Amino acid sequence: MGDMKEVLEEEKEQAGQAAAPAPEEAAEPKEASSIDAEEAVEHALAAEAAEEKEEKEAREEIEEKEEHEDKEEVFEHPDYEAELVGIIRSDLSSAEKRDRLADYHYNDIADVLAKLTPEERKAIYRLLGAEEVSEIFAYLDDASEFIEELTPETAAHIVQEMDADDAVDILEDLDEEHQQAIIERMDEESRTDIELIQSYPEDEIGSKMTTNYIAIRRGISVKAAMRSLVDQAADNDNLSTIYVVEEGDIFYGAITLQDLIIAREFTDLETLVTTSYPYVYDHETVDTCIEELKDYSEDSIPVLSSDKKLLGVITSQDLVEVVDEEMGEDYAKLAGLTDEEDLNEPLRQSIKKRLPWLITLMFLGLLVSSVVGVFEPVMAALPLAVAFQSMILDMSGNAGTQSLAVTIRVLTDENLTSAQKRKFVFKEMRVGMTNGMILGLASCTIVGLYIMILKGRPFAYSFSISLCLGIALMIAMTITSLTGTLVPMIMKKLKIDPAVASGPLITTMSDLVAVVTYYGLVWILLIHVLHLAG
Repeated sequence: MGDMKEVLEEEKEQAGQAAAPAPEEAAEPKEASSIDAEEAVEHALAAEAAEEKEEKEAREEIEEKEEHEDKEEVFEHPDYEAELVGIIRSDLSSAEKRDRLADYHYNDIADVLAKLTPEERKAIYRLLGAEEVSEIFAYLDDASEFIEELTPETAAHIVQEMDADDAVDILEDLDEEHQQAIIERMDEESRTDIELIQSYPEDEIGSKMTTNYIAIRRGISVKAAMRSLVDQAADNDNLSTIYVVEEGDIFYGAITLQDLIIAREFTDLETLVTTSYPYVYDHETVDTCIEELKDYSEDSIPVLSSDKKLLGVITSQDLVEVVDEEMGEDYAKLAGLTDEEDLNEPLRQSIKKRLPWLITLMFLGLLVSSVVGVFEPVMAALPLAVAFQSMILDMSGNAGTQSLAVTIRVLTDENLTSAQKRKFVFKEMRVGMTNGMILGLASCTIVGLYIMILKGRPFAYSFSISLCLGIALMIAMTITSLTGTLVPMIMKKLKIDPAVASGPLITTMSDLVAVVTYYGLVWILLIHVLHLAG
């Protein structure tokens, strides 16, 4: 019995020992479950954060897009051209079309004329009437093609409603026969104004003036002056300045519209007149008085005959056109053209404008080539020097052209004294010399290292050539700067347009100076003094 009891106790003990680890094993799933829950929470938080980030980025993108669209809307312009074409080609009645077209500026209507058929244009002319069509034609760069579609009678009715200077601009683009046919059918007053303006050469102020102005007699009352203003305003719309004339239309002075309007009836008109008002003469050239006209910020300036009779006015708009023409002509001359070219100009005309200067420059180029030929022995003795010829030619040419451009601009001032001119010449020469010294030093260093490293030549040999190049560059730039300043001044003194002696001529002279200076120094310094030949 005792033995049996011991056996049972041992088995129980073993069973207890086997069962003891069970709580730890049971705890493991519980701990794993807790870890899985934490990971799930972290994953959910991360997903939520990513979603919030995506939403934020989407909101920012939408806001940026909306802001960009708002900015585009600020600069967006209505398509008047499409609107006008739509109105003209619509089935609206004539009265409705006329009312709708009245909402648009004449310039916008002028822009769409080329988009219409000849029949549509003629319908518009009939719809609007000669007076409004004349306002539209004034905004056309080239109205001749539209005038040619019309009969001489219709064209005459339109042209005579225009300002005289605008009418002349249009008529001058027509052939002589068509021009005369239109002028003959115009009323006497319009014909007289046009013939007056056409009587002046293109370079005189009289050819740029208009007869669209208001003039009143000296000595009348303020009330009478207002009545005269109202009577003339129907035919003349340059109202901001009213001109006062004496017997025989002799210019006396000017009154601003504002002063006349606010003046009391009992005010003496004489107290409102500015008698020292600026004016120009009809036969003055545009070049001589353009700067003077630009100095005055007036809406119009009177144009007088030699005996002080008021003939017309030149308006601020006319002045802008004149300045634009002058700039175009000067730019053409700087490019070596005989005249300014137009985008739609025929091939034959463009060739005719360019060829004269090109032929002249061909012979000047032959002169430069012949001078280069003189230095052929120098090139044969030291071939490496030829490699740097283009550098000195380009830099001296640029220096001369820069001085030329500055000088032409300075010479537009008619009040420039001889002392100021001399001071300017020495200043340009100093500028050229200083720039030449800086660039000469830079080229001496760079070219010397280039020959020594890439060509494998000795230090003394390399920097002897580069030093010669630097000295030649300084001398050439000094001389060409002086040339670019003196040549236009001399031509101005000879009454020749300085722009004519510009770009191509100065470039050729600069090439001659550069060639003689460079190869002359190479011959003297490198070949005869340092004996680097071969």
